[in-house]
Amino acid sequence: MGQSDFLDFYQRLRLLISKNPGLITTTLSNIFTMRLVGNKTHGDLAEIGIAEFVNQFMYDYKAQHVGKDLFRAKKREEDILVSNELTGHQIPISLKAYGDGPLQLSTDKSSKMFSLLSKYKKAIEDKAEIMKILNNKVFQDAGIINVLPLIYDETNKKCNIMVFNFDKATKDCAKISFHDKGSGRKHPVYRFYDNAGGFIMETRYGGATANALQRGLWTHTGNALSYFDSVTNGWVDYSHNLTLVELFSKALVATEAGHAQAVKKLDTDIEAIKKLNNL
Repeated sequence: MGQSDFLDFYQRLRLLISKNPGLITTTLSNIFTMRLVGNKTHGDLAEIGIAEFVNQFMYDYKAQHVGKDLFRAKKREEDILVSNELTGHQIPISLKAYGDGPLQLSTDKSSKMFSLLSKYKKAIEDKAEIMKILNNKVFQDAGIINVLPLIYDETNKKCNIMVFNFDKATKDCAKISFHDKGSGRKHPVYRFYDNAGGFIMETRYGGATANALQRGLWTHTGNALSYFDSVTNGWVDYSHNLTLVELFSKALVATEAGHAQAVKKLDTDIEAIKKLNNL
């Protein structure tokens, strides 16, 4: 269980999307419509939406949204827990909904990665030393987090589900360099580059004075594009669903009995979608 199970899952997801692209276009359009409600609303609802997408359209997988009430008890950074119905294996997945650009892969709340690197103030270009660092438990622990990022470009209304290839990043890393605070940074970072000088990822400060955006392991969906696999086979155009906003508005003042009737109508619609897509 672990990375191989996650690899199998997202390859199956990619296959489903390639055969039925309309399914993910509808779901992502609905998810990113939630940005009209609030800048952060779409992130939380994406967790519910993707879990339901799995439950409805991936017949040999089941997904459970890991509630926020359980956050402090979670051993990993998972948002949804996917189960393979054939093997019984469970796959914890951290779901991210980020704009195109910087992407956090791991929070590193105790700053273990940065502390490990802190003795180096000059560039590290010795491959053996680099591999020693990246094979250290603190980096390997970050590498086994199954991150499924929903990346969006709001200006052009397009999105992409992109998975970072940590194994490839580890193998290709040829240089780690220290960059002190400055140039808009409040804290220093260590950046990782490949043989061609291309950016791979960076470890941010993560000390007591750093917030969530200033710590952990980060990459960049544009600058490190060759280290991502697109589950959606590239960018998907999405559109806002204003009817969904109206539905949420009225649902918040309706009774549970009204919600039950609405769920029945939605179940009928989903069954029609499955029939249309031969699922």
